[in-house]
Amino acid sequence: MKITRINAFQVDLPLKEGRYSWSNGNFVEVFDSTVVEIMTDEGLSGYAECCPLGSAYLPSFALGVRAGLQELAPHLIGLDPLNIGNINRVMDAALRGHPYAKAPVDIACWDLLGKATGHPVYSLLGGAAQDEVALYRAISQESPDKMAAKIAVYAAEGYTKFQLKVGGDANEDIDRIRATRDVLKPSDLLVADANTGWTRHEAARVVGAVSDLDVYIEQPCPTYEESVSIRRRTALPFILDEVIDGSGMLVRGIAEDAMDVINLKISKVGGLTSAKLMRDLCVASGIPMTIEDTWGGDITTAAIAHLARSTPEEFCFSATDFNSYGTVTIASGAPKRVNGKMTAPDRPGLGINPDFDILGDAVLTIS
Repeated sequence: MKITRINAFQVDLPLKEGRYSWSNGNFVEVFDSTVVEIMTDEGLSGYAECCPLGSAYLPSFALGVRAGLQELAPHLIGLDPLNIGNINRVMDAALRGHPYAKAPVDIACWDLLGKATGHPVYSLLGGAAQDEVALYRAISQESPDKMAAKIAVYAAEGYTKFQLKVGGDANEDIDRIRATRDVLKPSDLLVADANTGWTRHEAARVVGAVSDLDVYIEQPCPTYEESVSIRRRTALPFILDEVIDGSGMLVRGIAEDAMDVINLKISKVGGLTSAKLMRDLCVASGIPMTIEDTWGGDITTAAIAHLARSTPEEFCFSATDFNSYGTVTIASGAPKRVNGKMTAPDRPGLGINPDFDILGDAVLTIS
């Protein structure tokens, strides 16, 4: 099998709630997502999606995905997409860094591998380790009362795990954490995610002020070193996200006891190949993961579901159903939330079919 053509499609994903806000005043109202199609000489096509969380979150942005694909695609024409190791080596040689731009190529190759062998991607990633995956709901940053009210609504939909967007004014963040914890059941999990938004002294104040609550602290400060400093000052369970950007930082974090949980974002680390490696390192080291991505729609949600379903339940802290946040359906067959959980399709590959009426014409074609 050989790659004959690579197409990229741009699609806007508006939010049901109108706006998603997080630390330092950042927000997105319409997400700019890129869908990649890899066509082959045997008539099979593989699909993937990459959707950065705006341009001020990680070193990634929507136009960068498509620019990176334009740089990478000519090097991939004629290669065997089922030799995923070689695909990644060629991409790394052709473009230094920019893992988010490489991620959809890697994921689309996994989709092709599943279709060529007749197996769902979760089977190729290690096999089913759980039937259903527990989801978390991200609560956009607003006033404490509004955030508490939203948590109550989503709890009624079956969610039991909530990621609270903090990282703003420290005093108001303390109120946000207390107000939302008050409306949850004792068995519900609450994560206060600062998304790197606190300075060290602000983070120290917040963790001290909520030390009596059952809450996880996630990525309080911009750097690994600052965050680990806060880790040493609190007994609350600790999550790292943005700074765990590859297997090297993961190994360091494990060796230095820097976290109890990580957020594993598939596109941030370059696709399913790297994410599987990191997942397996976490399992071997006893580190649970939230398995997710920066953002996306139906195709991203499918990739998340396959990696999560192949992860043992005790190490799958939670996962994300991004397609429930938006108003646009871009593929049929994608996982759907049922009572706060989802599962990966049993069909070959990712198990999805893009809706080209919604995607429209390709904005980039390399053949």
